[in-house]
Amino acid sequence: MGSPLTFGGALSALRESEGETLSQFAERLSVTRMHLSDLEHGRRTVSLERAAKFATALGQNEAQFVRLALQDQVRDAGLKLRVEVHAA
Repeated sequence: MGSPLTFGGALSALRESEGETLSQFAERLSVTRMHLSDLEHGRRTVSLERAAKFATALGQNEAQFVRLALQDQVRDAGLKLRVEVHAA
């Protein structure tokens, strides 16, 4: 079984599926290329608010992006919990 999907992994997969460079994708997210690279490789995390903004900027599901960002935070805390997010 593979590794669980991370926020950075989702960004990377989306960027690659759209055939964009780090620079092009970073511009869409209003971040630097280095910041995006750090996110994709798990060296940085994002706030839940920023995850939602990224989803909007990319035309993706906000709840999914927030869930992935929150799941990364839970995993980084060493907690063996699974996060679910539902629209209010």
